[in-house]
Amino acid sequence: MAKKKQTPPKPRLAVWKFSSCDGCQLSLLDCEDELLTVAGAVEIAFFLEATRVEIAGPYDVSLVEGSITTPHEAERIREVREQSKMLVTIGACATSGGIQALKNLREVPELIDRVYAHPEFIETLDTSTPVKDHVEVDFELRGCPINKYQLLEVLNATINGRKPDTPPHSQCIECKLAGTVCVMVSKGEPCLGPVTQAGCGNVCPACSRGCFGCFGPKETPNGAALSRQLKALGMDDREISHFYRMFNAGAPVFHDEGLRHES
Repeated sequence: MAKKKQTPPKPRLAVWKFSSCDGCQLSLLDCEDELLTVAGAVEIAFFLEATRVEIAGPYDVSLVEGSITTPHEAERIREVREQSKMLVTIGACATSGGIQALKNLREVPELIDRVYAHPEFIETLDTSTPVKDHVEVDFELRGCPINKYQLLEVLNATINGRKPDTPPHSQCIECKLAGTVCVMVSKGEPCLGPVTQAGCGNVCPACSRGCFGCFGPKETPNGAALSRQLKALGMDDREISHFYRMFNAGAPVFHDEGLRHES
């Protein structure tokens, strides 16, 4: 009698949270129709937003949301890296430090005293930094939050042993492809689109608003040139500095331009 072919084990997937709002993890749950296919293609070993199941590593793929903001997180991300064959950071917090990277621009003890009634209980690093500053990262998926279709592409590519295909070009290209009129040209609206990576689905420009840089810097961004254009639109140095200091304030180009125009 012929032996039954053994089904190869499914890739083991883990989803981890560090300092973040959980929005990028929820993007996976928002996949709805595709979620069952994803669940059928992998073994979900750790994902607190979706299941109580906790299976010990090693893991084939780890999705990591959130920045490294505490000493405990700096230790824990090294443990996650050791257990993961492939580590993918998801979202602005994990790829650039997120909103919380704004604290990198100030003295942390002063901030803690202002915010917390009992600052003696707070244990934090002086900076909020991306995961890649602490361990090797195999792929970064940008966004605040990430695009669920890009997440599906990364999972599909990983399961099938190919490189993910996500656009490195600017938001301006996405506007052109969608037929959206440029808000900077037509309305004089400040916009980070020329230096921001595409991926959001053209959300803000399609609503006649400038891009806020949710997906972080594109390939070879020219921040200085954009800043000159923002000045030509009437923004002063303080406004320009604040414009860069949002979801990806810690990303190098946005950080540098924010500092350069700091009053």
